[in-house]
Amino acid sequence: MKKEYIDVSSYGGEGYKPVVDYQTWRVAILRYIDELEVQNLKTMQKHDETDEVFVLLDGNCTLFAGGNGDSIGEISAIAMEPLKLYNVKRGIWHTHTLDYKGTVLIVENQDTSDHNSPTIQLSPEEIDELRNVYSLVSPNLNYSG
Repeated sequence: MKKEYIDVSSYGGEGYKPVVDYQTWRVAILRYIDELEVQNLKTMQKHDETDEVFVLLDGNCTLFAGGNGDSIGEISAIAMEPLKLYNVKRGIWHTHTLDYKGTVLIVENQDTSDHNSPTIQLSPEEIDELRNVYSLVSPNLNYSG
């Protein structure tokens, strides 16, 4: 196959990595990184200009939402199922935790950046709430290889 016909990309490292950018869209891979272990989560982010789609490819991932206000509202969580699309709407505070095998495909606008995606620190009470809702919906994630 000629490379000019089809690009083949992959990512086997830790954390977030854009793998394809084209005009207005981006496809990225998110993999396990220790800062995303549930006991290490201390922030949420929202995207002011776009939705963001997550697809679990392997392992386990729990997706958290914290409402759409200026600050975090009630925190909810969902344990992602493989090959289902999870569309986080524009303006929704969110974060996620992955286990060691966790691999998530992310589709977002190509211009999604810190400039249009504020991050907010979670209060100690919000961290407790996040951990509590996690314990209700998620399996015990395997954080070791």
